[in-house]
Amino acid sequence: MSGDAGGVDFLVAVSLLLVTVAATCAALTRDPVRQAVVLAALGLCLSVLFLAVQAPDVALSQLAVGSALTPLLVLLTVRKTRRMPRRDGRRDQEGPGGGDGGKGV
Repeated sequence: MSGDAGGVDFLVAVSLLLVTVAATCAALTRDPVRQAVVLAALGLCLSVLFLAVQAPDVALSQLAVGSALTPLLVLLTVRKTRRMPRRDGRRDQEGPGGGDGGKGV
C-alpha cells in the first residue's frame, strides 16, 4: 500500500506545482482576454488538485465555476466595456448638443 500513497503524494505535489505556476501567470498577465484564458487554466488545475485530495464534489464545482463561468463573465465584461475608437477621432456618441459643442450653430 505504500506505493499507492506515494503515487497520490506525487499527484498532489504535481497539482500544487501546476496551481502555483497558473496562479503566478494569472497575477502577472495584464491583458484581460489572456487573463481569462489563464484563469480557466487555473480553475482546471485546481479541480485536478481537488480530485487528488479526494474532494470530487469540490472539484466539480471548481470545474464549473472556475474554469467555465468566471472566464466567460470576464470575457463578456471585456467585450461590453471595450470601445473601438472612430477613425476620425470623434467619440462614438454625440452629446445633447448634437455634435456642435452646444453652440446651436
